Amino acid sequence: MSIRDIPIRTLADVPTTLAELVGDKTALIVNVASRCGLTPQYAGLVELQRTYGEAGFTVVGVPCNQFMGQEPGSAEEIQEFCSTTYGVDFPLLAKTDVNGEERHPLYASLTQTPDAEGEAGDVQWNFEKFLISREGEVLARFRPRTEPGDPAVTAAIEKCL
Repeated sequence: MSIRDIPIRTLADVPTTLAELVGDKTALIVNVASRCGLTPQYAGLVELQRTYGEAGFTVVGVPCNQFMGQEPGSAEEIQEFCSTTYGVDFPLLAKTDVNGEERHPLYASLTQTPDAEGEAGDVQWNFEKFLISREGEVLARFRPRTEPGDPAVTAAIEKCL
C-alpha cells in the first residue's frame, strides 16, 4: 500500500487518504502543536503554502499532543488557533499519535525514513517534516528545529515541482 492510500482523518473527522486530500500534489507532512516553542514555524509553513501551492505543493498539518501535552485543544480550538493566529489555509488532520504503541500507520511508514544524517526512527518533537512526492515516495525528512524556509527544505520542494 502506498503512503498516499493509508486511511487518515481530517481535523473535521472526515475519513480520507492523502491521495484524496491532496490529489497529485507534493506534500510536506508536519506534526504540529499550538503551545510549543516551535509553534511560530506555522508562519513559515503558511509561507511555503503560499509560495509553492499553485505549483502543485501543499503542507499537511498533523496536530499531535504527545510532546509535553503541547496540543491539548479540541479540533475546533485547533482550527480556530491555526486560522486566526497564523492564517493557516492548508489541510489539517485529526490529532494523531506519531510515536509509541498507538502510532498512526501513516507515521509508522514515515518514521522509517532517515534524516540527512541517516537517522530514522521516532519523531523527535513537534514540527518534524516529511516531504512526500506526488507518487507517494518519502523524499526527505527534516528534524523539528529545521525551519520551513531553510534552504534544504525549499530546495527539496523545488526539486519535486
